[in-house]
Amino acid sequence: MDVHVSLDGRRDLAGQIYRQLRDAVLDGRLRPGDPVPPTRELARRLAVSRTTVGVAYDRLIGEGFLEGRSGAGTYVRATREAPRGAPAASPLRPRAVWHDLAAWPARLPGARYDFRVGLPDPGLFPFAEWRRLMAAELRPTARALSGAWDPAGLDVLREAVARHVGVSRSVRADAADVVITAGIQQALDLVCRVLLEPGATVAMEDPGYPPARLLFRSLGLRVHGVPVDAEGLRVDALPGDARAVYVTPSHQFPLGMAMSLPRRRALLEWARHREVVIVEDDYDTEYRYGGRPVEPLQSLDTDGRVIYLGTFSKAMLPVLRLGFLVAPAALRRAFRAARYVSSWHSDLPVQAALARFVDEGMLARHLRRSRREYQARHEHLVELLERDFAGRLDVVPSEAGLHLSAFLADGAGDDAGLARRALDHDVALYPLSEFAVAGPPRPGLAFGYGGVRRDDIGEGLRRLRRAM
Repeated sequence: MDVHVSLDGRRDLAGQIYRQLRDAVLDGRLRPGDPVPPTRELARRLAVSRTTVGVAYDRLIGEGFLEGRSGAGTYVRATREAPRGAPAASPLRPRAVWHDLAAWPARLPGARYDFRVGLPDPGLFPFAEWRRLMAAELRPTARALSGAWDPAGLDVLREAVARHVGVSRSVRADAADVVITAGIQQALDLVCRVLLEPGATVAMEDPGYPPARLLFRSLGLRVHGVPVDAEGLRVDALPGDARAVYVTPSHQFPLGMAMSLPRRRALLEWARHREVVIVEDDYDTEYRYGGRPVEPLQSLDTDGRVIYLGTFSKAMLPVLRLGFLVAPAALRRAFRAARYVSSWHSDLPVQAALARFVDEGMLARHLRRSRREYQARHEHLVELLERDFAGRLDVVPSEAGLHLSAFLADGAGDDAGLARRALDHDVALYPLSEFAVAGPPRPGLAFGYGGVRRDDIGEGLRRLRRAM
């Protein structure tokens, strides 16, 4: 890397160069073995004589900060002096809301049996096909590099997304309704920026998705937890002052049940009477293993009150960080502007590659193959939980997604302590109490099966029994 040196005036130039390079070594910005620029190059960049730079280098070599290597240049030498400490504390302080907000999920040390939620199996992903598509989009002639950058996303990807969700999820949308985002979280952020004033009330399922709750609070919104039952969100418990309702109706997060059709219609009717926006997070229903397909709220909505969110992180790889929202036509301009002022656009070569991944049928083939594997893991996990944990865990019925949940059978207990003990047995999972929004949580465990191989599920559960 180029070494930054700045000169003030024309006095003691060699001394200024010496002190700045010495400070860079002492601060750890220049590490032992790093090269420094040749004297001729640094002299040219600073518009000084080569002799001036040479004097500074000679002094640094004499004091043991640099060393010359014959025919190879000048390098930072290992010094016995400890790197300088951190600079003086800054007087800047975050807003009060950030004092008790932290990133979720909490980082867990690596575990051999990883039942954490939200982890697809990278071993199922067609890396060879994806590399071919990405290589094509990183050529000088590729469309993604042409400069036609719409904040809503590449038109070819928005068209592909509209077709994909229209065919596979019966979502009513065309390309103009779609905004490409960096995952669900950014989509939620855009919804809040466009539609909600600070201080407004957002209702969400309780238990529910922690990153959404944290985002709402960080934006100055009031979060109201609404209980769920076997049919999903309880519409009769919604607060009258809510301006938005955030729901995961196709696969409730984290419990896993689907919202019943009568409950969906009741929610839409409730929102219509109160002029409330519904934010539908359909995060992993590409993976459905039984029962009738669930009709999205968006396709039932005749009043234009539903904003539909989706992601490719669960179906493909979390590291890709690509998602989307589908919004009513009246909000198109505002969402484009909000996308522009927040981060302009997502990675364009990845967008173009994903469009081809969808259009050439690779996503559909990947979903078919991975769905068979995840269904086998789902069935194996349910069988073992019901057989080996009878009287200890009550499995919540679920027919979709990459995780399922189970309540502690006695309705009480320290599920967080149990999760900590499980980690001592090399098993990673999340307690359901971690997903509580407001009400007292019903203790239990969430079991993700994307990050653990089918052959390892049995041993992981045996270790969990020992922890119990």
